[in-house]
Amino acid sequence: MSEVLVIGHRNPDTDAICSAIGYAEFKRRTGMPEAVAARCGDTNDRIDFVLNTFGVPAPKFVADVSPKVRDVMQTRILSVTPNTTAAAALGLMDERGVRILPVLDGDRKCRGLLSLFKLSKFLFPAANRLVDSRRVLSSLANLAQTLHGDLLIAHQPDREEDLTMMIGAMSVESFSQRLDTFAREKLLIVVGDRWDIQNLAIREGVRALVVTGGLKVEEKTFTAAREKQVSLISSPHDTATTAALCRAAVAVRHVLNEEFQSFREHAPLAAVREEAAGSGYKIFPVLDQQGGTVGILSKTDFLKTVNRKLILVDHNELAQAVPGAEEVEILEIIDHHRLGPMTTDQPILFRNEPVGSTSTIVADCFFRQGVTLPKAIAGLLLAGLVADTLNLTSPTTTAHDVAVLRKLEAVAAVNARTFTEQLFASGSLLTLQPAPKAITTDCKEYTEGRQRFSVAQIEETGFDQFWKRKQELLAALAAYRLRHQYLFSALLVTDVTTQNSLLVVAGDDDFFARIDYPKLEPGIFNLRAVVSRKKQLLPFLTHCLRRLQAEG
Repeated sequence: MSEVLVIGHRNPDTDAICSAIGYAEFKRRTGMPEAVAARCGDTNDRIDFVLNTFGVPAPKFVADVSPKVRDVMQTRILSVTPNTTAAAALGLMDERGVRILPVLDGDRKCRGLLSLFKLSKFLFPAANRLVDSRRVLSSLANLAQTLHGDLLIAHQPDREEDLTMMIGAMSVESFSQRLDTFAREKLLIVVGDRWDIQNLAIREGVRALVVTGGLKVEEKTFTAAREKQVSLISSPHDTATTAALCRAAVAVRHVLNEEFQSFREHAPLAAVREEAAGSGYKIFPVLDQQGGTVGILSKTDFLKTVNRKLILVDHNELAQAVPGAEEVEILEIIDHHRLGPMTTDQPILFRNEPVGSTSTIVADCFFRQGVTLPKAIAGLLLAGLVADTLNLTSPTTTAHDVAVLRKLEAVAAVNARTFTEQLFASGSLLTLQPAPKAITTDCKEYTEGRQRFSVAQIEETGFDQFWKRKQELLAALAAYRLRHQYLFSALLVTDVTTQNSLLVVAGDDDFFARIDYPKLEPGIFNLRAVVSRKKQLLPFLTHCLRRLQAEG
């Protein structure tokens, strides 16, 4: 697999989605055709409005980028069915140079593994198992197929039977005496041009007669065999070879190893590596959710390199990144937030600018390098920019945002003010979503020292819906904080029309004591002229946290 995922943070907002799509387009146009826009969270009504407005599909959903079993498994499965003969399976093993084959039924369910070792023990038994060497467990049709012979007379050829093979290489008297020691209907007689032996076997009513050497069968032998209902097979091989091949006509379901170890295709590679290494099995069937076999994993497959790489946009902290990001190579980071604790194994392109949105930076990449900016992508980047800067009214807005927005308006043929009004009217989280969903749609995790906390933001036109649902929002925020064991969880509810916000906090009393904004109700504070989580709220919260740590 070879892909580069351009992906925003968990619980992506409009800027994260739009900058991911825009930067993936930029990378493809500048020599990286494998760049793919991705997301690790659901879209919301406002994001859907933006995507539908400009006719662009949502980025590929990726829940986890850590290497999975399916990333290294062999998808071209060399297998046999339960009814395949041992001879056919051995031929396939020899042709492809393999020692183990999975046995799959019609539904692709694995019935077991067929090993060359176990086949050899069955076909070439030890000296103390000579009785077993005469056993032929097969149908006459499979027997003829294995011998590459002709089924000249067939009575119930598809019925599987447990037969005893006898070689007609003795005198008629001795052969007659031997016949008396076996049930005639279970006997398979292998003989060359011994017409006397052939005729005696037919008169005694054996189950089947195999004439070796490709010799012509006389008409009187045909007639007698039909009358006695003795099946007749012509083998092109000599008697010794024919006898050896007869046992290989057995269906592999009788000689497979029914015990095996399998893995699910989406299982993390790191989780199964140790289990596979300590296993005595050589190959492992890989199953899908329905239990069908979709691949084969061998121990050497763990040495393969998973060529999945990441470009992070709109964040630079692993706590906010798609799960598994720490296990794959990060090529670039394009962001406009504070620097978080992240290290990489090698130097990367890290573009971090103090502007109002990541979409601003992405658009600037097109403009600076003279890369053609498609109209739809310009529209998306405009949407990301106005969403993050509240159409240039946020304190995070810079002159560069203003200049880039003017260029985007021209390319997209969109009026930013009109579009912003439509954007914020397109969906209210507090109206459309249950409380647990509303408080996590745009939520980020942060780390300060040894403490972890979360900050979410909801942008609304007015606070009416908040006051109607404050109790369930407070309860959902408290439950979210306990579930993740955060020091506190904060929610910034912003009125985009008045440029004011409400701060809702779930935490302990010691932390509440450090918040010096006007308290409206328990856990709810009034933040006038505060609209930016990044530039206004986060610095304040980290300041409160440092005071708590210093005084504690």
